Amino acid sequence: MTQIAIKFVQWEVPALVTLQNSRAYILRESLNNGGKLSREDKNWLTREVRNGTYFNKGIALGGYYFDFSDVLKRYFVKQYGHISEYYAVDKTALRSVLYGRIEDIVELN
Repeated sequence: MTQIAIKFVQWEVPALVTLQNSRAYILRESLNNGGKLSREDKNWLTREVRNGTYFNKGIALGGYYFDFSDVLKRYFVKQYGHISEYYAVDKTALRSVLYGRIEDIVELN
């Protein structure tokens, strides 16, 4: 079972319990208990990981790191002649957060 979140800042932050109602906390807790992700959850998680500044396999929230590396896969996407690396739950979720013409998506193991 994966920890819900890990404190990644050096300064004092409120207890993790204060983030119980956040979507990241609820999703991580659900996955820890064997739950499945809905399409909406997959798209949301992929969008948040893509737009995140600090981590590429999780979400930073309130000084805590919510790790979702167990459900994220690594993809290379070719767009407009350039190749970029992304982490996403699946190809459908990745397509939902990318704009423009996608030439190819390749999943890496």
